[in-house]
Amino acid sequence: MQRNNDKHTQFGLVRDMLATTAVVERFDADQALDTAEAIASVGRLLMTGEGSSRIFPAKNAIAHARRRGWKLELHTEAARQAQEYDLDGWAVFALSNSGRTREVIELFTGLQERGHEQLYSLTAFANSKLESLATKGYVLACGEEGAVAATKSVIEQALFYRALLEAVAGEKQLAPRLGELSRKFEQALTMPIEAELADAVAGASMIFWAGRNVGVAEELTLKTNEITRKTADFLEGTYALHGIEEVMTRDQVVIWIDPYEGSEEKIEEVLVKGVGLKVIAVASRPTPFPTIRIPDAGDLSGYVQMAAGWNILVEVGLRSGVNLDKPERARKVGNEFVAGT
Repeated sequence: MQRNNDKHTQFGLVRDMLATTAVVERFDADQALDTAEAIASVGRLLMTGEGSSRIFPAKNAIAHARRRGWKLELHTEAARQAQEYDLDGWAVFALSNSGRTREVIELFTGLQERGHEQLYSLTAFANSKLESLATKGYVLACGEEGAVAATKSVIEQALFYRALLEAVAGEKQLAPRLGELSRKFEQALTMPIEAELADAVAGASMIFWAGRNVGVAEELTLKTNEITRKTADFLEGTYALHGIEEVMTRDQVVIWIDPYEGSEEKIEEVLVKGVGLKVIAVASRPTPFPTIRIPDAGDLSGYVQMAAGWNILVEVGLRSGVNLDKPERARKVGNEFVAGT
């Protein structure tokens, strides 16, 4: 996508995406130090929410913590299922842009009624219903979004969790890296996407996103539905090599986020040669497949991969002739809490 092209910037979605670079650069990594101290004293944290407010923010933060070997016990679950769990002794953090998401309101209401004292929230607006139920609530700095699909808020939510867990672990490293991350994010977001690749994705009967269970490919699957109105599915890890090829067809596409080098030969054999479909890689290194090359951001690469995915989806949406801002059925507030219902 291009900053100075009306074809792109006429859409609030694109303007939200482009604004994300400033959101990254200006992020306050020290805003939740007191909450980090409280969570550290508990030692266990459940990160909850629905849809985009949970997938990338929670999963990316958990994957980083596990790679670093941090001792904090972490889990993520959607709020409806989390209501079935025994959360005594857990700090619970809920993300909801609107602060009115029914599932998280019901979870926090039940926990508060049972005297739970470690409830935290992050919303896009102050004085929300969710914040009123929290021990402490935080508010995003990114401002209101201009499209149904959440974008800049997702990145700020993920940065919030990353900074929070770094503070809990006593390894605060994010703040001095935000400028560089913002530049690499911008590069991936605005780099030209080859017309041949964009046309292949736009013309596919099904778009599969494959990659590690770190929230990136899964979130981009959801964004495919919202932005392009095309059917998509998430293939975790190497799942694409373990049976689904039986029902794949030549007119489908797999977009693989940073494929494992040790799996590339098998991907070629099973999917490209066996099924005959196109595999496109998003990676910071060369791969045997048509590759959208992005800057290497080390353990922050998930953010740059997300930017590249958004870039692809905008081009696909434009080729498909859809209104990027207004899906037919999807809503900004999914399952909204209404008092008395």
